This record gives sequence, structure tokens and C-alpha cells, in this order.
Amino acid sequence: MLKNFITCLVFLSTTTLCFGETNILKVYTYDSFISDWGPGPAIEKSFEDRCDCDLQLIGAGDGASLLARLQLEGKNTDADVILGLDTNLLARAKETGLFTKHNKTLDLNLPVNWDDDTFIPFDWGYFAFVYNSEKIKSAPKNFIELAERSELKIVIQDPRSSTPGLGLLMWIKAAYGDDAPRIWAGLAPNILTVTKGWSEAYGLFMDGEADMVLSYTTSPAYHIIAENDLSKKAAIFEEGHYMQIEVAGKVLNTDQSDLADEFLEFMVSDAFQNIIPTTNWMYPVIKLDLHEAFLSPISEEMSLFFDAKVAQKLREPALNEWLEILSK
Repeated sequence: MLKNFITCLVFLSTTTLCFGETNILKVYTYDSFISDWGPGPAIEKSFEDRCDCDLQLIGAGDGASLLARLQLEGKNTDADVILGLDTNLLARAKETGLFTKHNKTLDLNLPVNWDDDTFIPFDWGYFAFVYNSEKIKSAPKNFIELAERSELKIVIQDPRSSTPGLGLLMWIKAAYGDDAPRIWAGLAPNILTVTKGWSEAYGLFMDGEADMVLSYTTSPAYHIIAENDLSKKAAIFEEGHYMQIEVAGKVLNTDQSDLADEFLEFMVSDAFQNIIPTTNWMYPVIKLDLHEAFLSPISEEMSLFFDAKVAQKLREPALNEWLEILSK
């Protein structure tokens, strides 16, 4: 026993021989998640306190860019978990063959039934255009009115790199179907710019460069709770609002399978979910008491949503329509 202890001391500089390495879990996510004001820092600390591991949250652009990076790296990826895809990308993500089933029984509080065997939700919300009510006294009540208000300049995100950008494609397609190109043609002159991700777009809005920005119905909650600012509001559209459910999944070739499972279980725990509302400014996926700023203005009848297979089928045609109109 003493001999073994002395041997360990001799090799203290290479403690892996005696005490083992600290397990590292690498989670690819979107940039705003790991920002100083996002949920990343608090989640990292909370998980590391219980896992005796090193949780590395790695920014990979916006939500849709996560899947592109994983596809590029393929089976040689360093990622153990991908956090930040959404339902509009799930079918495409499964087709890569780079994810494995979670084998978990989930007790979730979502507006829709969740029975996916590969991806686990961690938050959800509704897309909306956010505006400053001190500058815009009467907000548009639908997409047609928004298009007709030529004085209003909007910022949106690129659907090829951003999940909100893709969500807007699905939102207009869900509301208008085959008539979606007409809506895009009407909106095109109002679009100030198309950003790669959400953070850039919201920053332009906050800097006063744009009148409205594609974001979420829950975005004003940040300004109310964190800044005591009641001026930022979400324009509620008569057509309804498209729902986003953000998810995470375990990478098939991870060498930290047990730790990845532990993280996914932690993700739907009170500890993780209590962090989400006032850092990611989205709804939690379990029942929690929320600040009144999170009271939803969206009724069940106003909720628009495509399941993963339908979203996958519509994605390319909707993207081609968008590209054709905005390139004119």
C-alpha cells in the first residue's frame, strides 16, 4: 500500500497514471448560449458541481450552423452532444447517421406531444417581430400590414445558418401555404439586412438601425426583468405564431457516452431548467413558476407548427422561394 502511494507521488506530474484524467464533455452549441449573458456559464458551473468533470461548451455559430459543422466533421467530430438544433432540422439531423437514441422516459411540459427517440427538448418559444413601442405607436397586426408599412425596416436571419431564420420560412409557409412567395415579395423592400445569426440581428435592432427584428414573443421579458424597460414589445400577428422547440442529442461516436447521458438527464432537471427562462429568455420544458413577463399572448389556436418530417419536406422549396425573391 505504502509502495503504491510512493509510486503515485513519483508520477504526480502525470496524475493520469494514479488518479485518472478529468473527464471532458464537449457540447457544441450556438454562440449566444455561451455568451456572458446567456445560460452557458451558470449551466457549466451547475453541471460541473455534480459531475466531477470538465464541461466544455463550444460555440459553433447560430443554430443551423451546428448541424453544418457536425456534418463537416463527420465521425471524427470532437463533440459529444449537440445542443441547439430545433424541430425544423431534426429529420435532416437524423439522416446524417451521426446521432444515437437517448433511451430515456421524459416527463415534459410542452404544447405538443414529444415522442422523438433521439432528441430531447430543453426550451421552446414562439417567433415574433420585436419593436420599440416608444417609436412605433401602432405595430403591424399581420404580415400583409407589415409589408404595406414601407417606412418600417426589419432585420431577419439567414435560414441557411440560423434557426430563427428557418423558423420565419416555416412561419410564413404555415400561415400562407402556396401563397408564401407573394408575402415574401411584399416584405422584401422592408428588409434592411439578413444576418447570419440572431445575435447580430438583435444587436442592430438595439442600436436603432432597424425598426423591428425577428426574435421571440419572450424577448421583451428580458427588457422587463433585466432592465425594467417596458418599451420593447412583440407584435402579435393575426395569422398566428410559429413555435420553435430547441433540442439536444448525443453524438453516436462519443467516447463519453455515460457522461453525455448524465448531461441530457441534467438538461431536463430543475437545476438546468430554472436557468433557462432568465438567461435564454425562452420557456422551460418542465413546469416552473415564471415571472409574469412570460405570460404567453399566444393561444392554442394561434400556435403554428410543423412536425419534423413535414418541415423537412417544406424546407428546400421554401428556401428556394426565399432565395429567388430576395435575389431580385
